[in-house]
Amino acid sequence: MSDHEKLNYVEFPAYDLPATKTFFSNVFNWQFTDYGPEYTAFSGQGLDGGFFNAPLKSLTQNGAALLVFYSNDIHATYKKVQLHGGTILKPIFEFPGGCRFHFAEPSGNEFAVWAEKH
Repeated sequence: MSDHEKLNYVEFPAYDLPATKTFFSNVFNWQFTDYGPEYTAFSGQGLDGGFFNAPLKSLTQNGAALLVFYSNDIHATYKKVQLHGGTILKPIFEFPGGCRFHFAEPSGNEFAVWAEKH
């Protein structure tokens, strides 16, 4: 059951749905449900959502919101992102309370990963 007036779902464009699905499956162990050839959904990841086929991408430089993953081992997650076709947009940097990096998945959408310590 969804919580009243709480964030529930997020959607992203993806020009290469198969590559995006493979990336998130390999790096973050996501599972997808396809709703036709132009839409796929994920759930159980802290926030449910989906990807729709479109020649667009979500980037903070264009004013997009940034969704941030948490990692117990930021260096291992960084390596998995690179190994499975992600592009590092900002290498690991420190900020008060932790560190993070930004990456683009194969369809070009920007995400980040943070950890409490380096």
